[in-house]
Amino acid sequence: MKKNLSRTIELPENIEAVFGNNVFSLSNGSKKASKTFIFDKMELSIEDRKIIISASNATKRQSTMIGTTWAHINNMIKGLQEDFVYKLEVCNVHFPMNVKKENDKVVIKSFLGETTLRIAKILPNVNVEINGNLITVSSSDIESAGQTAANLEKATRLNNRDRRIFQDGIFITEKCGRAI
Repeated sequence: MKKNLSRTIELPENIEAVFGNNVFSLSNGSKKASKTFIFDKMELSIEDRKIIISASNATKRQSTMIGTTWAHINNMIKGLQEDFVYKLEVCNVHFPMNVKKENDKVVIKSFLGETTLRIAKILPNVNVEINGNLITVSSSDIESAGQTAANLEKATRLNNRDRRIFQDGIFITEKCGRAI
């Protein structure tokens, strides 16, 4: 391939960007987001409210890394403007499940009549709200919000059972504004 490649991102008016020591930071008033990027033969620069990601004589791998970095920075900008929201639903057929939030975890009691507790971890800077059988996970970091939603879904995962009969669990119904 060996081409000179670059991608540009326009910064919105209210967002400030800083890059140094492989740490890229964005701030919007009191909200802050930062991510560590390790570049191999790539450069990131901030000029005139534009973020430029470039590589000279880029290989296919560097081309994909430019795209990945571009997507991460765009998600950071979107997160500072508006939170990423995941909606989950608690489904139970026979045994009613009790779901409650305790500090940095969600505790699930009486899943399929089990006496053991199932626990899902809530990552830092993530807000979890439980309202009846609906759970809302929101955060300015898409990775943290998505992982917390996945932790909730994974806590009620079933093995060696027929999913057509055992339909209990916690399931993601909406990701960042789009229904599943």
